[in-house]
Amino acid sequence: MPSFIRHPKDFWTGIIFLFFGLGAIVIGLDYEMGTAGRMGPAYFPTVLGGLLTLIGAIAVVRSLLTPGEPVSKFYIKELVIVLSAVLLFGFLMRGAGLVPAVLVIVMLSAYASPKFRLGQAALLAGGLAIFAVVVFVKLLGLPMPIFGPWLGG
Repeated sequence: MPSFIRHPKDFWTGIIFLFFGLGAIVIGLDYEMGTAGRMGPAYFPTVLGGLLTLIGAIAVVRSLLTPGEPVSKFYIKELVIVLSAVLLFGFLMRGAGLVPAVLVIVMLSAYASPKFRLGQAALLAGGLAIFAVVVFVKLLGLPMPIFGPWLGG
């Protein structure tokens, strides 16, 4: 790491934010922007991408000015577990439904932590599954199956 980077964690966080922010802006260039009163399909991703880019630039500049700790160990196993949980959530939503998908994503994501406790994770998963059903299906009326066709729903 170059010596002028005084806070490597902020530096790499800023680079990631810049990457995704600029990516959203570039993707938004293919769509109509619209106005604040009549937003086009590019408006929201472009504004969010701009804010993310601004936050990333601030983090990079701050990393050059303030000292901080170096980047620690890269946790590959945990990263793969959480990414797998997210992918599995997307796969399970249509076939198994909201409740099983939420249970799986919470349990797998909790398992990635060194502080994993089965009982606590199960309580959290159950609570979040109930919360998701109440908010998304009952209150917002989103067309999500609570239990999908794989489970007879």
